[in-house]
Amino acid sequence: MQKHIDSAALALMGAALTLALFKGLVGALFSGLLVYSLIHLITPKIAGKISNEKAKLLAASVLGFVVIGGLTLGIWGAVSFFRSDAGNLHALLQKLADMIAASRHQFPQWLIDKLPLDADEMSQQIAQWMREHAAEAKTWGAEAGRSALHILLGMIIGAIIALGDVRKPHQMQALAAALHTRCTLLVESFRSIVFAQVWISAINTAITAVFVLLVLPLAGVHLPLAKTLIAITFVAGLLPVVGNLISNTVFVIVGLSVSLNVAIALLAFMVIIHKLEYFLNARIIGSHIDAKSWELLIVILVMESCFGIAGVVAGPVLYAYIKKELKLRELI
Repeated sequence: MQKHIDSAALALMGAALTLALFKGLVGALFSGLLVYSLIHLITPKIAGKISNEKAKLLAASVLGFVVIGGLTLGIWGAVSFFRSDAGNLHALLQKLADMIAASRHQFPQWLIDKLPLDADEMSQQIAQWMREHAAEAKTWGAEAGRSALHILLGMIIGAIIALGDVRKPHQMQALAAALHTRCTLLVESFRSIVFAQVWISAINTAITAVFVLLVLPLAGVHLPLAKTLIAITFVAGLLPVVGNLISNTVFVIVGLSVSLNVAIALLAFMVIIHKLEYFLNARIIGSHIDAKSWELLIVILVMESCFGIAGVVAGPVLYAYIKKELKLRELI
């Protein structure tokens, strides 16, 4: 009987994870797992003089404050940057136009014919491009809004489950207990990957700090908002794949405020670092989940070809979960 119950629980878990991949709910799933894990991580540290339930509620409140505070600071920082001289859009366009004009003789003729002559023409070309791709931009905006809503709802659901998680498996019915075990293994797998990602982000941030604070100044280049860029590198690095896009975009924008060559150098540096990150991911994450580097590289390749960015993000977690299930049954 227990064998059939375990099989049913595995089938339900597999169906739920497959649905999350095909319906674009990976962000919601992982945000919920993150909040659930953090509440259970913080609760024992503050549960000395208060009850476990109150400790969980306090942990959830702290997380809510941190999330809201982080979003507020992020929006404030973005607004401050684009209002500053370094981030002013017209100033950036003017500098870019000046840099193109100074470097025009280095470009091939077919490219020169397509380049704008000044900042006004560049603004017109950008406006024209936005009009031509208005429908696509609207779709991107809708998708971004939907993804943000999914993540927010996932965080709320994770907090609610953590706050109501008081029953032990032996107090549950057989199927509920089996599902609880499956979910526990998934949480443990997710936690292993998250801790590994923190290490990876810290290493990338250290390398970036050396480049921005030591190498570039030695070359006579001083980036504005250098310390802020390093902080963004660490925070964005906690987000697999998407974080790379965020940090690359910010670095290129800031680099353009200095010169075109600096922007190109920064982009090349970030691309090289992020390509090396694939192997770093496989090495560090593999050590956390007892997997070889080549195993994770194959998982990332297959999942990316099947599900795109969502597959790259979810692949290591799902692979770690599958290995835990197989080890539990002494199959590997």
